[in-house]
Amino acid sequence: MGLKGTGKTKQLVELVRKAVDEEHGDVICIEKDKVLTYDIPYQARLVHASQYGISSMELMRGFISGLAAGNFDITHVFIDNLFKIIRPASGEDLGRFLEWMERFGQSEGITFTVSVSADPSDYGPEVTKYIHEE
Repeated sequence: MGLKGTGKTKQLVELVRKAVDEEHGDVICIEKDKVLTYDIPYQARLVHASQYGISSMELMRGFISGLAAGNFDITHVFIDNLFKIIRPASGEDLGRFLEWMERFGQSEGITFTVSVSADPSDYGPEVTKYIHEE
């Protein structure tokens, strides 16, 4: 989480590459449009969310659940710039979504990495507890 231009996407691309090299399962990267087509290794599944009409956290939960239901080999899901895919959310709504992802990931054996273009100081502990600095 950080303001636009702070290198979140570049860091996410490096994490996708690392996951492809080190993990023994399928790696998924969800982005809004076809911006990362040439940056993400071909071994990762790049999903363009705009093709699926994902516009809310509820639809994103359903989409992620469908991915997992259709592929039991997913080990990592990356989401680039969540608020570019769906409308920006309140801290409470974003916190609930991240908490759902954490629970879902634990039950399905999936790690989630999400980038969000927003000022962390605008969000409370329900969101900031999920921020990991690398």
